Amino acid sequence: MPRNIEIKARIAGVDDLIPRAAAIADKGPVAIAQDDTFFRCESGRFKLRTLSPSAGQLIFYRRPDQQGPKESYYHITPTNEPDKLRETLTLACGQIGRVRKQRTLFLVGRTRIHLDRVEGLGHFLELEVVLEDDEPLEVGMQEAHDIMARLGIEHSRLIEGAYLDLLLQRQP
Repeated sequence: MPRNIEIKARIAGVDDLIPRAAAIADKGPVAIAQDDTFFRCESGRFKLRTLSPSAGQLIFYRRPDQQGPKESYYHITPTNEPDKLRETLTLACGQIGRVRKQRTLFLVGRTRIHLDRVEGLGHFLELEVVLEDDEPLEVGMQEAHDIMARLGIEHSRLIEGAYLDLLLQRQP
């Protein structure tokens, strides 16, 4: 199963980081609207990401909920009927929440920099360092730390969990 090293941090604003990300990026910026619907899953997290009415991705992933760089295993299956698939999965598994965001994507080598405006939560940075099959975690973790430093992200800004967790914590 593919894996990456991931970090997530709260930031003051996406617009503040765009020039810094652009200065170190090989590619980008790319603007992406994402609508993620999460479903019940005992063995990890399971979501349908809708990118457009005719493009989506069914994503299963498993990672620890901890601050700082963490290893994430994931599997992605594309779909050209995300709305119908959402209905089916809702009936079969039950929805647990939905996260809508506007993402600005930059690529630095094999690392994806996501600058996210998350509806109801605010602004965040997410880094994903894609690992080779047998590559040691420490290599990817060091790469994540290096990019964090280049972007001026302090360790105290790192958060645990997923956007869904933060949204669910806000509900009464």
